[in-house]
Amino acid sequence: MISIKKIFVLLVAMSCISVSCTDDFEEINTDPNRIEKISPGTLLNPIVYEMASFNTSRSNAFTFEIMQVSLPFPSPSGGEHRYDIGDNAGNSTWNTYYRWLTNIKEMREAAASAQDANYEAIALTLNAWTYSLLTDSFGAVPMEEAARGDEGIFYPAFNTQEEVYRKILGDLETANSLFDASKGMIYGTDILYGNNVANWQRFCNSLHLRLLLRVSKRPEMNASQKMAEIINNPEKYPVFTQNSEAAILKIPGIPPLISPWGRAVDFRTGRAAAEFFVDNLNNWNDPRVGKFFGEARLKDGTTSIGYKGIPSGYAGNDSQFDFVPSNPNIALVTAPMISVIMSYAEVEFIKAELAQKGVITSDAKSHYEKGVKAAIEQWGATLPEGYFLNPAAAYDGTLERIMLQKYYALYFNDYQQWFEYRRTGLPVLPTTEAMLNDKKVPVRFRYPATVQISNGANYRKAVETMGGDDINTKVWWEK
Repeated sequence: MISIKKIFVLLVAMSCISVSCTDDFEEINTDPNRIEKISPGTLLNPIVYEMASFNTSRSNAFTFEIMQVSLPFPSPSGGEHRYDIGDNAGNSTWNTYYRWLTNIKEMREAAASAQDANYEAIALTLNAWTYSLLTDSFGAVPMEEAARGDEGIFYPAFNTQEEVYRKILGDLETANSLFDASKGMIYGTDILYGNNVANWQRFCNSLHLRLLLRVSKRPEMNASQKMAEIINNPEKYPVFTQNSEAAILKIPGIPPLISPWGRAVDFRTGRAAAEFFVDNLNNWNDPRVGKFFGEARLKDGTTSIGYKGIPSGYAGNDSQFDFVPSNPNIALVTAPMISVIMSYAEVEFIKAELAQKGVITSDAKSHYEKGVKAAIEQWGATLPEGYFLNPAAAYDGTLERIMLQKYYALYFNDYQQWFEYRRTGLPVLPTTEAMLNDKKVPVRFRYPATVQISNGANYRKAVETMGGDDINTKVWWEK
């Protein structure tokens, strides 16, 4: 069967063909069987699937290690769980996001040409989502001049992160004003929401909350005021209110919607659960532990000892462990599976933080408990009776408790655990003597070498403004 991606590439190639001859020649040579213009619907599904599946794979390959969720095992030295971040760690992120940003740009242009406000709003939302991931990974990035090779701009200038954020936050405001559920979506069925315009609008505004919270340390952004406005006006700014509305892609395993893992067994082979991540779940008697991991065993290979991990960044050799640690549950990447873009639980934790800080007047405890419940149910588990009677799981009035549970709610959600840790310093992660980088969590990727070489002048200007191209160079919203 021909994949959506192949169809998409073919259609794009066809859409780029033009004939610069007389009007009569063009009319005579028009092929009635060829699609002259690509529709925004043709572009939408490949963008959603490819972005979501890439982000899911990066959660496992990078976020799980740097945020002490799971790690390669055995791993005698090095590795991202020891904060050993290579120069090329961000290359696939840069290349993948820019490839799909080009297609998002074309989708918006197609929507504008068709005068379809809903597809234009969706394109603006996807653009904001992708650029937020890109700038939060690197800092300053080309935006205004990016994806304009057809105009002869091959060496795009970088925009500061503040410029990027001002643009995408403005675009989300515009997108919210464009959505019109009465008009529907006419170009096929989208794979994320099945043409439910109301849910696309909820995603737009929930993403708006995420990104406002991200820049809330910067007083010039007036983020707290805007977040309160969104939350206090749900009729104008609807956000997620239940799991069924969340931006979670269902991957059925029917081509082209297949698991990012060609062999699901690779997800657990040579991998171990991190002690910090598992121990909290055990302390809460949280049913997610069995959804996320298999049980550990004694080295006889048969005697189960429950759920047990090993320290990320452990010192010494592997012989110090007298057991086979829990490893990731293969069911998570075996289709049918899900790929998390943004969850309803995240919205409740945003509200809990804002209530805890006095930005909104609602009850932080209620939002906290709704967030935990949603995060557990998202993975097909049930909140145990009496869960919040456990002092370790109960809301205690602190941001630390909110962020610890939010860390679990952001499980398998691209780089979000990492971004939120950089914003808050929470949860407090354990360190070991074997960790590198002065035992500090790195805060960004270095720019790819190809960018340094091919766009050197603009690269150097951006790096000078940022204060360096280093894994410890804080981005604008962290300062």
